[in-house]
Amino acid sequence: MADHNSGSSARDTGIRPWQWALGGMLLIAAIVVTVLPEKDSSSDGKTGKGGDDAAAVNDFQWSTNGMVWIPGGTFIMGNEQGNPDERPAHEVTLDGFWMDIHEVTNDQFAEFVKATGYVTFAERQPDFSDIEGLEPGMIDPTALMPGSVCFRIPDEPVTSLDNHLQWWTFVPGANWRQPTGSGSSIAGKGSHPVVHVCYEDAVAYCEWAGKRLPTEAEWEYACRANQPPTKFVWGDTMTPGGQWMANIWQGDFPAGNTLEDKFLTSSPVMSFPPNAFGLFDMGGNIWEWTQDWYRPDYYSMSAKKNPKGPSSSWDPQEPHVRKKVTRGGSFLCSDVYCVGYRPSSRMKSSPDTGLIHTGFRCVSEAPPPASASN
Repeated sequence: MADHNSGSSARDTGIRPWQWALGGMLLIAAIVVTVLPEKDSSSDGKTGKGGDDAAAVNDFQWSTNGMVWIPGGTFIMGNEQGNPDERPAHEVTLDGFWMDIHEVTNDQFAEFVKATGYVTFAERQPDFSDIEGLEPGMIDPTALMPGSVCFRIPDEPVTSLDNHLQWWTFVPGANWRQPTGSGSSIAGKGSHPVVHVCYEDAVAYCEWAGKRLPTEAEWEYACRANQPPTKFVWGDTMTPGGQWMANIWQGDFPAGNTLEDKFLTSSPVMSFPPNAFGLFDMGGNIWEWTQDWYRPDYYSMSAKKNPKGPSSSWDPQEPHVRKKVTRGGSFLCSDVYCVGYRPSSRMKSSPDTGLIHTGFRCVSEAPPPASASN
């Protein structure tokens, strides 16, 4: 699908690590085309307060453990001018919940690993039987190595954004400790979001922390933060006052990032202004796992009160692989590729996928303190 404003192709991908094993056995996950509407008309708008650009942060209650209370309410989820899987825009009512003010960091994940001895999916020797969508004889299981999927700047000029394999590659040894492969390190990056964690890794951390992953509805509601309808999390202008409001790609994707926001890959959490609920990086930096299974038609059947997502997954572009929804966009999203930093933009990936631009944050139903405002 082409961006209906610019005519440019705008794509991003959710890719499973085993697609690069044996250099040619490729099981390509879905390519999701996102569009940048003239106006994102899907926010509630009725309860919002704030300006069109970089709305002032409303009063919010931070807890001592790095979470903020998200008061319950009703909003319009989805976007009639967005992609087909963002429609129909529909009313959803949610109870209040706590949410991490930023993505789970390397330091926080390291604390979990130290306490539990947990080994992430990308660090384990792959088991052929665990690889969804493959059949015996399709691949030599002895050739599979631990690793994850990384971005690389293409060696050759890119003539079409449809061929995403020009910049995605499976890297043996890549994992949360070694984000670009063997020999790399997260030293000095303790405040960066943890990446290369699959859905199962994220769930394991949440359970250890006494929390859980957000539903897709909770994530979008928290992202919109009771603000008027806007194109982006922060407003209608990409760079209000000449300021970049999120860690995304500037320049010619995928070959030329001009680094106007100062970051080629992830940025330390809280590097950009928070939204009106006091949440950081709800647009850009890294994609974030939610607990919902992905279906492109889910919005036509979604519950109106505290929806938990569909009971099963279906992706017509890869029907044999189950997918979970990710939200928020990443440092690889630009105005011609992905545009995943729009509040209603959806991505999907299989639960065993680790990627250099995907992590998570947690939520909790723990009762708020008496001072929390409803």
